[in-house]
Amino acid sequence: MKRIKPLLSLLAFTFISITSYAQGKTIDDHINDFMEPITSVLMSVIFFTIPIGDMQVPFVLIWLIAGALFFTVYMKFINIRGFKHAIDVVRGKYDNPDDAGEVSHFQALTAALSGTVGVGNIAGVAIAVSLGGPGATFWMIAAGLIGMSSKFVECTLGLKYRVKNADGSVSGGPMYYLRDGLAKQGKGKLGKVLGAIFAIACVGGSFGGGNMVQINQATQQLIDVTGGMNSIFYDRGWIFGVIMAIIVGAIIIGGIKSIAKVTDKIVPFMVGIYVVAALIVIGNNIDQIGWAFGQILSGAFSPDAMYGGFVGVLILGFRRAAFSNEAGIGSASIAHSAAKTDEPVSEGVVALLEPFIDTVVVCTMTALVIIFAGYGDFTPAESLASASPGGNGEATGIALTSSAFELTISWFPVVLSVAVILFALSTMISWSYYGIKSWTYLFGDSKTSITIYKVVFCLLVVVGAAISAKQVFDFGDAMIFAMAFPNVLGLYFLAPEIKKDLKSYLDRIKSGEIKAYK
Repeated sequence: MKRIKPLLSLLAFTFISITSYAQGKTIDDHINDFMEPITSVLMSVIFFTIPIGDMQVPFVLIWLIAGALFFTVYMKFINIRGFKHAIDVVRGKYDNPDDAGEVSHFQALTAALSGTVGVGNIAGVAIAVSLGGPGATFWMIAAGLIGMSSKFVECTLGLKYRVKNADGSVSGGPMYYLRDGLAKQGKGKLGKVLGAIFAIACVGGSFGGGNMVQINQATQQLIDVTGGMNSIFYDRGWIFGVIMAIIVGAIIIGGIKSIAKVTDKIVPFMVGIYVVAALIVIGNNIDQIGWAFGQILSGAFSPDAMYGGFVGVLILGFRRAAFSNEAGIGSASIAHSAAKTDEPVSEGVVALLEPFIDTVVVCTMTALVIIFAGYGDFTPAESLASASPGGNGEATGIALTSSAFELTISWFPVVLSVAVILFALSTMISWSYYGIKSWTYLFGDSKTSITIYKVVFCLLVVVGAAISAKQVFDFGDAMIFAMAFPNVLGLYFLAPEIKKDLKSYLDRIKSGEIKAYK
């Protein structure tokens, strides 16, 4: 019977596909028809809403905000008092070459950043500002600042509970600290369940939001700048998909060391180009900088603000920030677990820089460029659904950001297209690592198991470039946000031991027990 069920499912899907084809449906239609019932259930569960005033607010957003606020206060504002020390650690001041691990603090930071800096910063900000007005920027910044504390806690735990594999590599992340950390507290069964839920969601998120969504947006941008309907890639997106799949495959074969060698070059380079371009636009409009920040502040608290007033703008800003920096999602802790250090808190301190760079710096610069261009004055959308991570607005958001830059730098849309492609590449290879670690947690770390995952991941690169099936992308994004539920719950239980570890670490820094090497 076990063998018959998969066969019956395959026959049913084949029958539906043949029937659909006879009705003139496309491949996208087949996929959407197949995925729609699955995605609908996931979206209704993961993005279920509760009423606040006249707004329907996704509970997962409240879950992430509440966690970030709690960790900020509970850790006595580590996001502020740990900032300077984080810079020292990243530049290698406390690096001990004899510590266990696979990559440096800086490489771990860029590997994790490569999974967050990307389409969310370019397209997500445009969506937030165009729908919510300039005021949404303020709440994106606020979300980034408190998200630094969530990143600190989860990445400290990621390194603290990492496991060393027989081949010398390390594995870490929420699945390990949920399982082993809660087991220490006598909550072993709960820890195993939460760890498994996280791992399953992470695998799904790596295939969808971390892969297919990224390559799809990069493909659309490539088509736009190479002639649109006259582009060689128009209706042939799979060609670009094959090229990118080969590149991704070549990189991920080498594991985190290979990934880090790529990301520590791509991420600083592309972020540098993007930031310089934004500074050029800001400098060109320096006489309006006071007006722009005035618009951001007034729009953030105005009861008559766009998009449903104060609450609506707050929700929109926090939502886009959460999708951009992934604080509380737990994904970054997988990359940080590979850092060369025996001090978990030091890596947690490094990690708190991510939301600052991703949201406070890059997203704010994007918002200013769009505000200067006058695109913060669009007609508000009718519902929050139109600004959801799984919505169709990402491509429009990229085009909006591109147009805003073009007003000052006429040739920048071409550079932005290259940036989108490289950001997509860096995001894909980072999420492949997250997915592999979650996959091996569930199915073992044999060569066969790892090879199966890598082959599927690379095949989906080609599929993602060739289709525009909304249900697939909604599924991937829903799985990424699903990771937040088990992760943040576990962080609440484990926060007290991190607070003790933080105090011990700072005391040893102050006494000189932990010495600087540079």
